[in-house]
Amino acid sequence: MNMHSKHAVSSVPKVLAFVHTPDHDASMERRQAFQFELMPKGEQPRQMSRSAGCAGYVYNQALALKKERYEKKEKLTRFQLDKMLVEWKQETPWPSEAPDHALQQARLDLDRAYTNFFRKRAEFPKFHKKGIGDSFRESDPKCIQLDQVNRRIQLPKLGRVRYRNSREVLGEIPSVTVSISTRREVEPPVHASRWSVGLDWGAARFYTLSDGEYQDQLQPLKRFLPKLAKLERRLAGKKKWSSNWRKAKAKITKLHSKITHIRKDFVPKASNDISKNHAVVFVEDLPVKNMSASARGTKAKPGKRVGPKSGLNRSILDASPFELRRQLAYKTQWKGGLLVPVSPQNTSRKCPRCRHTAAENRQTQTKFVGVECGFSAHADWVGAINIREEGLASLACSSSWHARSASCQEPTEGMVCASV
Repeated sequence: MNMHSKHAVSSVPKVLAFVHTPDHDASMERRQAFQFELMPKGEQPRQMSRSAGCAGYVYNQALALKKERYEKKEKLTRFQLDKMLVEWKQETPWPSEAPDHALQQARLDLDRAYTNFFRKRAEFPKFHKKGIGDSFRESDPKCIQLDQVNRRIQLPKLGRVRYRNSREVLGEIPSVTVSISTRREVEPPVHASRWSVGLDWGAARFYTLSDGEYQDQLQPLKRFLPKLAKLERRLAGKKKWSSNWRKAKAKITKLHSKITHIRKDFVPKASNDISKNHAVVFVEDLPVKNMSASARGTKAKPGKRVGPKSGLNRSILDASPFELRRQLAYKTQWKGGLLVPVSPQNTSRKCPRCRHTAAENRQTQTKFVGVECGFSAHADWVGAINIREEGLASLACSSSWHARSASCQEPTEGMVCASV
């Protein structure tokens, strides 16, 4: 972690004083997932594979039936699918080897996939393939027994399975997939910090804070892209489904898994540091989906500069800006803080010294030079300052902010409170 050496020129104070009195009678439901390594033995690995295969079978059967009914312009309700699930178990006896709740959850997964598609959050549901993302979920708390002392978990059809107990599980367990999800009632926390900060995400830096702190980009996909391309070329020269093809495919899968694990280690650490040290975090409300949209166009109207835009999209998604914001949203809430989205309009073009706004102020991706006053600094740091000031101004004028806490005041050197 490095510190920016330029002097700040922000006229808004950096300290927020939290003086509200928490309501100790109130409570907040906290939902959290815990991931552990399972250590099955004997027949348990085979049973896990069978359960995952049965869940995938039900998912594919339901998806095929939905597509068939849609082509005939017929509706298929959730209750009709429940009846079909009974018929499928009678036609083929092997789905009965999986827990009943796992099969029901596979059907619910399809419902969520359709919901995400119609809300334009995901593509149309695809059929599950064996060996790709195999999993199943148990959703009945009565069928789940967790023994943290002996490091065992009781699951239907599997019995007691040993797991690597790396942390304590808090709350009741409503469901178990590969990870353990819990929910529990907790008292509304009060953040230990009194600082507010603006956060600017950029292509050159992973994030830059208004106090001068920043984190460089990691971009694991860009780092391993040459090796990945080399493995892909080797795979293309082998006969599909041959022994050598499977070995080359396994190497590509292993490299993709490594890239994912690097990203899963990097982003949570960054979001945890920011949420722990700052009570209020202001971020740009960036439309990541639009920013990373393809420029390919259509046959009638083909796009322009498709190649450079494709490389930019890869860099944006490799940096995980949406995942950083998603984690900041719940981590600030868990710690008693607040995440405030701010409009990104002109945050990188406004001079923090003279307030002059012009596109010419930002000469390059990293350099900001005010054309009016001559102020110069790193462009991401200037953006973070403007984000913070815009966020504080929006909180001062927001009626919903005042509705959260009766003691909330305008953000001056006096105090600003928060109750979340």
